Amino acid sequence: MLAFKTVFISIFIGTALIVAALMLNRARPDLRSRGSGDERGPQFVRATGKCAECHSAETPAIVHMYETSMHASKGVTCLDCHQPVEGQESVAHSGFTLATELTSLNCRQCHEAEYEEFLRSRHAAPAFAAVAGAKDFTEEQIAAAEKYHPGTVLRPENALAVREGEGVLDLGCMACHNIGKPNSDGSIGSCTQCHSRHAASLALARQPETCGQCHMGPDHAQLEIFNESKHGILWAHLNSRMNLNAPAKSLTTRDIPVPSCSTCHMSGLEKQHVTHDVTERLSWWLFAPVSKKRPTYETGQTNMQDICLSCHASSQVEEFYEDAEAVVYSTNQKVQAALDLVSALRDEGHLTPEPFDEPIDFLIFDLWHYYGRTAKHGAFMGGADFVQWHGNYELLLKMTELEEIAAELRGKK
Repeated sequence: MLAFKTVFISIFIGTALIVAALMLNRARPDLRSRGSGDERGPQFVRATGKCAECHSAETPAIVHMYETSMHASKGVTCLDCHQPVEGQESVAHSGFTLATELTSLNCRQCHEAEYEEFLRSRHAAPAFAAVAGAKDFTEEQIAAAEKYHPGTVLRPENALAVREGEGVLDLGCMACHNIGKPNSDGSIGSCTQCHSRHAASLALARQPETCGQCHMGPDHAQLEIFNESKHGILWAHLNSRMNLNAPAKSLTTRDIPVPSCSTCHMSGLEKQHVTHDVTERLSWWLFAPVSKKRPTYETGQTNMQDICLSCHASSQVEEFYEDAEAVVYSTNQKVQAALDLVSALRDEGHLTPEPFDEPIDFLIFDLWHYYGRTAKHGAFMGGADFVQWHGNYELLLKMTELEEIAAELRGKK
C-alpha cells in the first residue's frame, strides 16, 4: 500500500510539473511562430520570426530579454531598431540590411523629445569632453553644447587621463564618459548605457545601481551616499513592492513612494514633467573645486523642491537646503584656501607648471576632487558620514599636509 501511494504521488507531481511547464511556455511570446495574420503584417513576421530562428540558438539571452521588454509588447520589431537610419553605415545580414552600429539616433526615431533633452544635459557632449576634450566633435556639436554648458566641451584633453594611459583610458574613464561620445552618424551618446540593449528596461533605469555604474567611488560617491541615507535604506526595504515599470509621464508616489536617482532627477513624479536633462533640477555646480550657483539656480531649486514636497513639509525642505548650502559655503572656503596656497607656491617658483608631476599636485587634486566633492554631495543627499569623515575631516588633514610641504619648500629656498 505504501509503495502504491509513493508511485501515485510521484505521478501526480510529475504531471503537475509538466502541465505547469506547458502553461508557462504558452504564456511566453513565441517570436518564431507568428502567423501571416499578425497585425503588423509580413514585415513584422520577417523581422522578428527570422531573427529569433537563429538568435534563439546563437544568442538566446538577447531573445529572451527582448521577449520580456516593453518594445516586444508594443510590437516594436528587431528591424525597427537595427535598420540603418540616415547617416549610418550598413551591412547585409541574412537577407536584411542592418546598421553596423546602433546609436542614440536609432532610438530617436521614436523618442525625439528624450533625445533632445539628453543633448542639453551634461550626460551628452560635456561628459565625453571632460576626458577627451573637444577634438572629436564637430563645430556644430560644440556650439550646441556650449550654449547650455559654457566651457565644458571647448577644452583640452584631461591631463590625468592622458598620464594614466590608453588602456586605462578606454576601460576606465571612457567606460562611463562614452555616454556622451560623438558618433559617426552625427548623433551624440548611447541610450543603452542606462536602459540596456534588448531589455530596453524602464525598471532597470530606475534602479540606483544603474546610475551607480558611474556615479560611485571617491570622486563622486553618489551611490554610496544614497545607500547610507534614509532614502537609500527605504529603497532597499521597499523597492521589491514598487511598480518600477509605471509609465514615466503618469508616475505617482503610489507607484514609487521612495526617492531614488531617477525619481529626483528625471521622473514625472506627481507634479513634475519627465526629463532626460539631468541638470534641470540642480542648483549648484557641486562637482567644481569651488562650487558656484548655476545660472538656473532658482528654477533648478524650485523643480527639485517640488519633488521633495511630495513627502516633506515645506519647512523641512527649506531647513534641509539651508543646512546643505551651509556645508557648500564652508567646504568652498577650505578648498579655496588650499588652492590659494598651491597657487602661491607655483608663483614663487617652488613648483613646476606641469600637471601631475609632483606629489603636491596629487594632494591638492585629492583635496578638492575627492573630499571636497564628497562633502558637498553628502550634504545634499543625506549622507552624514560623507559630510564629515569622508569629507571635511579629510579636507583638514590634507590642508595640514599641504602646509607642511609648503613650509619645507619655502625653507629650502
